[in-house]
Amino acid sequence: MTQSTLTAPFRYDIVGSFLRPQALKDARAKFQAGQISQEELTAVENQWIADLIQKEKAVGLHAVTDGEFRRSWWHLDFLWGLKGVKKYDYRESYKFHGAKTRTDNAELSGRVAYNPDHPFFAAFKYTQEQAGDDAIAKQTIPSPTLLFRDNRSDNWPQFYDQRADYLDDLATAYRRTIQHFYDLGCRYLQIDDTTWAFLISKLNETKDKPEEHAKYTSLAEDAVTVINGALKGLPADLTVTTHICRGNFKSTFLFSGGYAPVAKYLAQLNYDGFFLEYDNDRSGDFSPLATIWNQRPNVRIVLGLITSKSGELEDKQKIIDRLHEAAEHVPLANLCLSPQCGFASTEEGNILTEEQEWAKLKLVKEIADKVWQ
Repeated sequence: MTQSTLTAPFRYDIVGSFLRPQALKDARAKFQAGQISQEELTAVENQWIADLIQKEKAVGLHAVTDGEFRRSWWHLDFLWGLKGVKKYDYRESYKFHGAKTRTDNAELSGRVAYNPDHPFFAAFKYTQEQAGDDAIAKQTIPSPTLLFRDNRSDNWPQFYDQRADYLDDLATAYRRTIQHFYDLGCRYLQIDDTTWAFLISKLNETKDKPEEHAKYTSLAEDAVTVINGALKGLPADLTVTTHICRGNFKSTFLFSGGYAPVAKYLAQLNYDGFFLEYDNDRSGDFSPLATIWNQRPNVRIVLGLITSKSGELEDKQKIIDRLHEAAEHVPLANLCLSPQCGFASTEEGNILTEEQEWAKLKLVKEIADKVWQ
């Protein structure tokens, strides 16, 4: 392979989460019931993460994750670990199409700050240990913008006189967190973000309602401010990407719509790569990719053309054709391929088998090897 092929994000890559083995689900249930200790649960998690990473290496991945096996939610577990954020019962299901979720949520309990004892740091060290010298340990965390939604920041005026001060604290907490991951050895970090898909829906819905539309454009501007503040001054040899997610719970989704309404904002974000979902008609066409690439000519765009929501394998030639279609808007050298999302953004997991999960990843590699040989 050429050196460019071995630059993250990789020609064939992953979003991060994997289906939890039943033994791991059983151990978590026992822990919740008070039947085993945290130490016993951690030992089970370690066992299955080590097994997962060996499988990731075997399928040919250059970057491996812990599958988010220690998390219940892809986003909330991390947010709860920040200072100034607490867990509470939302008492409402998140509005996925055709499914009801658990009602956990997060809210501000004080000024947001970096937590040097965040549990994700110890989790990363174990992942890095298991990755060894023949793979890169990829760390995934939710975007700071996840605190903007689902009533999580409603009470910010209790702790801040100015919203700008809240945004600055949030960016600083994230920047220090990311820097500590780097100090522990992380060189590839991904920020997962459903906010842009939420904004696609809202900006489309309110385009004929100026006052409401302005509220969502302001939210988009806040998102750019916080994300770029979090990325400011980080080491040059740290690759930071984002995954723009449309929601993923038991193979259901939250949002629809093409990327055009938010493309100009995405182009302002100082990421090294974008993982974009393009597995069905809800995702729109490829034309907005040009807006991002024109502003960020060195960026890599990872196309999620392989769905993680079902086990049926895509037609290899159709995916190759779609990659070349995307290359009409962005050079093929700037493109990569991955599943559209993780396989288990929550511990429940999507509706497919582990065998189908690995078949999907083998297909991603086969296609990438053919297209970028």
